[in-house]
Order: sequence, then structure tokens, then C-alpha cells
Amino acid sequence: MSGLAGKNVVVIGGSRGVGREIVETVAREGGLVLAVARQEEPLRRLTQDCPGVETLSLDATHEDAPSKVFDRLLPDILVICGGAFPPAAPLHELSWREFAANWESDVKIAFHFCKAALLLPLPPGASIVLVSSGAAVGGSPISGGYAGAKRTQMFMASYAQKESDRLALGLRFVALAPRIMPDTALGQYAVAGYSRYLGIPAEDFIGSMGTPPSCADAAAAAIELAVHPGVVRGKAFLLSGTGLEALP
Repeated sequence: MSGLAGKNVVVIGGSRGVGREIVETVAREGGLVLAVARQEEPLRRLTQDCPGVETLSLDATHEDAPSKVFDRLLPDILVICGGAFPPAAPLHELSWREFAANWESDVKIAFHFCKAALLLPLPPGASIVLVSSGAAVGGSPISGGYAGAKRTQMFMASYAQKESDRLALGLRFVALAPRIMPDTALGQYAVAGYSRYLGIPAEDFIGSMGTPPSCADAAAAAIELAVHPGVVRGKAFLLSGTGLEALP
């Protein structure tokens, strides 16, 4: 068993991709899970496919989003993986609004929820996992501010951990940075963008990636970091198809 039985788990961005995979795993393993997402239709499909899952439709970038979420379920594990699809064009072809899309979504969501976790605070022993991206390590030249936004999420996990330690709150903040996952909608979008940009078939671009992680790999890694923090030490981890690598 994964150690999820009896746990309260909140997943921001829980209606698709890695977030949905985590939601399904928690429900299957006996945890109480609240899936939060902006659009109602994917959440309806989730409850049809996975009865017993609680859902909440809201815009997680709003300042009052954490209070609405925590009023519904106070988590032992909070997974933050909501955000926007980045642009798919080089720097000079983007407007500032396109470039900043992930700063106004991914970073803002992480900011509000990390801040609320510290101020409330969440119960001692709670884990907060920020799902970042491998782009935070290697860059992403046709994704505007995406790589920088995802790197900032990693900094935020570190900053929040320092505050939890300083205030003796007993919380654990950790960032997970999966490389491109071709079996997710975001991964397929990235593969299509880069293959188009490089002028090569999508399968050739995927082949150049070595061993990419899957959506299930990322979900399992997020759960492992949340439930068994002593297994892998560190505050930020890169995930490839060969496993987790602690980042300095």
C-alpha cells in the first residue's frame, strides 16, 4: 500500500494529466481526495469515472481560492499542479501577455497556496508538493516564460520550507520537476510544438528525449515524496523515465 489510506488529499489541477492520475490513485488507495480545477466538465467526467471523489470548480489564481478549498477539505497532502499551457513559439513572435501566461497562472497559484499553507497553517506533518517541470532545469526556448515560471515554483518550495522550519510549523514543501511526458495532453502539445519548430517528425523528437517519464511515473513520484519523505532526501527533484534525481 502507498500510505494514502485515511489521508486527506487536495489536488489543485486534479481534472487532467498528472493531477488526475494522483486523484485516481488516492481514491483507489483509500484516501479522501478533493480535485480542484477551473472547468466543470472535466470534473464531471472525473466523478463519473471515479465515484467518491470530491470536486470543486474554481479559479485557483484568485487570492481567496485557498480559503475556499481548505474550508472543503483541510489536507494532509496538498499537490499543486494546476496551470496554463505555455505558448509554442520563439521569443520574438510572442506578445508580453503570451510570454507571461505561466507567471499569471502557475506561479500565482503556487504563491497563494504556499502562503495560505504557512499562514493557516496546515496541520504539522502535512506535505505540499509543487509539480514544476524539467524545463525549469534545462530551459524551453519556444515556451515563453514557462521555464522561468516553473523554476520560480522550485524556489518557492525552498523559501516556504525555510519559513516552516523557522516558525516550527512541521510542514514539508517539495518540488517535483518531470521531464516532458508524451502521454499527457501538455506533453503532446510540447512534442508537437518542438517537432514543428525543429522541422522533424514527432516520433524523432520523442526518440531524442531518451527515456521520458510517463504520467503514472510522475503521479507515483509525487505521492512517494508526499507520503514517504525519508526515502529520498531533498527539496527539489528532477524526474525522468529512469527515476528521481535530487537537485542541488
